[in-house]
Amino acid sequence: MSVVDWPHHLLSLDDWAELPETPEFQVEVVEGVLLVSPRPLSFHQRAVTRLGYLVDQQLPAAFSALSEVEVVIDKMPLTVRVPDVMVAPAGLVETNPARFAANDVHLVIEVLSEGTRRTDRVMKFSEYSEVGIEHYWIVDLDDPVSMITYRLVEGEYENFGEHSGAAELDFEGTPITIDLNALTTPRAQRL
Repeated sequence: MSVVDWPHHLLSLDDWAELPETPEFQVEVVEGVLLVSPRPLSFHQRAVTRLGYLVDQQLPAAFSALSEVEVVIDKMPLTVRVPDVMVAPAGLVETNPARFAANDVHLVIEVLSEGTRRTDRVMKFSEYSEVGIEHYWIVDLDDPVSMITYRLVEGEYENFGEHSGAAELDFEGTPITIDLNALTTPRAQRL
C-alpha cells in the first residue's frame, strides 16, 4: 500500500485488520495514527526470542507467553501495541486469536531498542498501567544487561526490583529465573 492509498482518517480496528503484513517494519497504531518503525536489530530479536521461551517454560500451566502479538489497548481512538513478550491465559492462547484485549494480558515485557526507549519507558508504561496490565518488565540490553520489574498497585506501577545477572522473579506466586546475560550471548540459557 502506498502513501497515496493510505486512509485519510484515524484508523479503526477494521482498518487495522485490513492492513497488509509488513515483515520489514514494526507497525502499531496509537490513537488511530499508524506508527511505523524499522524492525529491531539481531541482538534485540535474539533476546526477545530467548526471553519469550524462558518465561513460557517457567509459567504456571494456566498461562502462556507469546512474542510480538497484537494487544488492543483502546478501541476508540484505536491503540494497538505489539509488545516484545506478553503473557495471557493459556486457554485463551489456545483459541488462536488474531489479537488480545488488554484485560486478558497479565504481563508485558519490552526490550529497549534504539527507537523505542522513550516509548517503552513513558508511553507504554502509562498505557499499560491505565488498562490494568498487572506486571510490566523492561529489559535494557546495554552492558550490563538489566531488567526493571513493575507491578500495578492501586492503579499505578511500582518498582518491584532492578535486576542484573540471574534475575529471580515472581509471577503469580511462581518463581521465574532469567539469566539476563544469556539473552545476548551466542548460546542461550539452559533450563
